[in-house]
Amino acid sequence: MLQTIEVEIDASGHIHPVENLSRLPVGRALLTLLTPVTDETAILAEKSLQDWLNPEEDEAWAHLQPDK
Repeated sequence: MLQTIEVEIDASGHIHPVENLSRLPVGRALLTLLTPVTDETAILAEKSLQDWLNPEEDEAWAHLQPDK
């Protein structure tokens, strides 16, 4: 059975589970590193795009989404 455990890695490279686990299971694991968003353009655009998240905009563009 596959199990996903969220962990944090400290500055010295030690792994710490985010959830309180009594112990990690014995076995092998794969580690996927999640890097923070560093694209400054996306961060700066987020506030201006926030205006589009409203019911009026959804209604205006509904004709382009025939599934809904």
